[in-house]
Amino acid sequence: MKGTGADEHYWAALKQGRLEMQQCSGCQRWHWPALWRCGDCGSWEHQWHPVALKGKIFTWTRTWHQFGSAPELGLPFVVVVIELDDADGRRVMGTLAGNTDNVKIGTRVSGKIENLNIDGEPLPSLRWTMHAEAAGTAS
Repeated sequence: MKGTGADEHYWAALKQGRLEMQQCSGCQRWHWPALWRCGDCGSWEHQWHPVALKGKIFTWTRTWHQFGSAPELGLPFVVVVIELDDADGRRVMGTLAGNTDNVKIGTRVSGKIENLNIDGEPLPSLRWTMHAEAAGTAS
């Protein structure tokens, strides 16, 4: 899979089963989306670092229509924005796996990378699962 510019490394790492995020070599600020030049210190030098697939839900939405999404997601499915623990809260999107009945902002999650079928092509995608204490059913 080829990226679209500054994010090419991100997609290559996902394809190999890793989440990697960009960090400025000058001021150490994490960046996402990827960029060519740091807006804080002006550096053109960046490094890519592996980041654990752990964080918390920043926001979410439940989708009841297919809209051309991966058929294996089924309906409804939940799209989440996750604040990553190991990248100074940089946020990435993905879909929530498992029981999504009790999804809420701030819930701790762990992730994995799965290939989802998008328009007949496998696309590496972030899939998140709520931690057991949050995913239980309501009493």
